[in-house]
Amino acid sequence: MTSDPRASTASISQGPQAERAWMRVPEVTALFWAIKILTTGMGETLSDFLGTHLPPEIAGGIILLAFVAAFAVLFRSRSFRAWKYWLAVSMVSVFGTVVADVIHTIVGVPYVVSSAVFAVAVVVILGLWHRSTGSLDVHDITDRRSELLYWATVCATFALGTALGDWTAASLGLGYLASAILFGVAIVLPLLAWRFGLNPVATFWVAYVLTRPLGASTADWLADAKHGGLGWGTGPVTLGWVVAIAALTVVATRQDTSARS
Repeated sequence: MTSDPRASTASISQGPQAERAWMRVPEVTALFWAIKILTTGMGETLSDFLGTHLPPEIAGGIILLAFVAAFAVLFRSRSFRAWKYWLAVSMVSVFGTVVADVIHTIVGVPYVVSSAVFAVAVVVILGLWHRSTGSLDVHDITDRRSELLYWATVCATFALGTALGDWTAASLGLGYLASAILFGVAIVLPLLAWRFGLNPVATFWVAYVLTRPLGASTADWLADAKHGGLGWGTGPVTLGWVVAIAALTVVATRQDTSARS
């Protein structure tokens, strides 16, 4: 079922090929998860870099404008492009970090509380999505309504993952490396559950949430000198992860081009 007239007409006239052409999410492969984890770390360190080198108002304005611009580019596109999708994910990563940090440092909400609030937000959005479309499978995103609900879920998962990572590293005192190891082990569980036949949609979203604290904790461990970090600096770490994201996105674009030809 679809609510988008373009998608409906295309599906009727051209069938599965037209539906695949309107797909707005890449295939979930090992490459997908690799880029996703890299974007989470990049978003964490880029947000920290801007926050320490620019006044908060200017840093926040730049991040907000970049966030809006990335989605303007994404939504104006009539077909899937890997670089546009991953640009949007990267900006969600930066924006999600800012939201979680503002709620903790400025509003004063403890990480454990914000984690619980964001977890509820994820569940509520997923519930609304399922009620609206009847599916939470990212492979079923072939209309604008599903796409908007998907991105709302993505934003909430990034904020949740940021709060979780900061909670374990700072509030629980585990430090960045131990947190990265913790979430690295935790992310294997939904993979094993999927392998043993558990609902693939449920395992996907559990893993999706866990990529955020895994990537962010790893990046913080590399960049920050506190909480047991190596102290390489947010600028160099951000640059390195951006290069890695760009390289893998090129690979993803070539794969997508080959699949379409």
